[in-house]
Amino acid sequence: PFSHRSKSENFEEFICFYEYDDEFINFVLNPEKYVEELKKFKGVILPDCSLYRDSPLIIQITNTYISHKIGWFLQNQGIYVIPNVRWADNRSYEVNLFCDMPFSFLGIEKHSIVSIGSYGCMKNKKTRNHFIAGLKNMISILEPKVVLVYGAMPKSVFNEFRNKTKFVQYIDWTTLQHCKKM
Repeated sequence: PFSHRSKSENFEEFICFYEYDDEFINFVLNPEKYVEELKKFKGVILPDCSLYRDSPLIIQITNTYISHKIGWFLQNQGIYVIPNVRWADNRSYEVNLFCDMPFSFLGIEKHSIVSIGSYGCMKNKKTRNHFIAGLKNMISILEPKVVLVYGAMPKSVFNEFRNKTKFVQYIDWTTLQHCKKM
């Protein structure tokens, strides 16, 4: 995670932003300050700016735009970027406000590598159902070659999609640190 980047001893890693927004707000406000530091790493998975289901639609759109804008900036600085795809409710993964696809998927190249976070997205039935519906639409629209999954990959959620793309799970930071202490 971005907030733990100084603890990294392996610059073959990617920096990700699967943590509370306040942990990376300084980066969002001033990404140019971090470019040289981020160039040391293999790449960056775009910021996972929060999209809450109860947020006004304009906040969801703005946070998606911020993440994608930072991706554009980092790519122009020569940093390898993997898009993070985040959705909240059906407004973010179904509604076509601007063009032929939902705003959560705008600007993300089809048939590419994308990253998603499942951490915290399966707390209850409603949250889980939105996650599954968004995943289904994302796979249908973007047809990604590979989906990196930060967090759990329950078979009840992911098995339906295994024949449509390759999933690669990586363990969340907290669990990884806990395992190292054992």
